[in-house]
Amino acid sequence: MSEGLVTATYIGATILFILTLGGLSDQETARKGNVYGMIGMTIAILATVLGPEVSSNFHIIIITMLIGGSIGMVLARKVQMTQMP
Repeated sequence: MSEGLVTATYIGATILFILTLGGLSDQETARKGNVYGMIGMTIAILATVLGPEVSSNFHIIIITMLIGGSIGMVLARKVQMTQMP
């Protein structure tokens, strides 16, 4: 993926993150806001992994994402939604 395409993809992900903040400001639109955030993060991760700067360190990125995701899943199961600020 070229640098220009990666930059354009990051801009698109940034717009989705801004929409996420707007969606999370109200309980009625929170679900839509979460979806925007998930899509934006997926796009940003794919742009980073497929970008021109990543070559031989691809396996390190995947391993650290799996470790972080596993820790996040364990912690998310321990905290009730009513305990969130």
